[in-house]
Amino acid sequence: MSKPISVFLVDDDSDDTLLFNEVLNEVNPSVELICATNGQEAISMLTGNKIEPDIIFLDLNMPRMDGKECLRLIKASPDTSAIPVIMYTTSSMPKDIQEAIAYGATCFITKPSSLKELKHILASIINSLPDKLQDAIESLRTDTESYIVC
Repeated sequence: MSKPISVFLVDDDSDDTLLFNEVLNEVNPSVELICATNGQEAISMLTGNKIEPDIIFLDLNMPRMDGKECLRLIKASPDTSAIPVIMYTTSSMPKDIQEAIAYGATCFITKPSSLKELKHILASIINSLPDKLQDAIESLRTDTESYIVC
């Protein structure tokens, strides 16, 4: 029996986390959601393989350690560098996008404005793991209203 998919959400906004959890549960109730409220907490949880997520959704603007620094540390560690990281944020600033991609983000997604779109995005990503993630992201770029850059 294969292990369930594990998703790590790093976001300081409790409302966004609640919505993400509810929609993810609708998409696939067997997915394990692990949450952290800032980059420092995320790095602590990832250090020493305390958790081994299949994918990380990472917000940019958080207290204690922002998403860019967290991403840089994730990608610098041999233990975590292979985990796909999706920047999941309200920002669509070109500088944020360029830095996130340069630091190794798999893609950059602005948080969708509707639950229907969030459900579509999460279903596409979760159902593509582990081998078809890039294909799913490319497909999402053309059929969603959210701003997605890879």
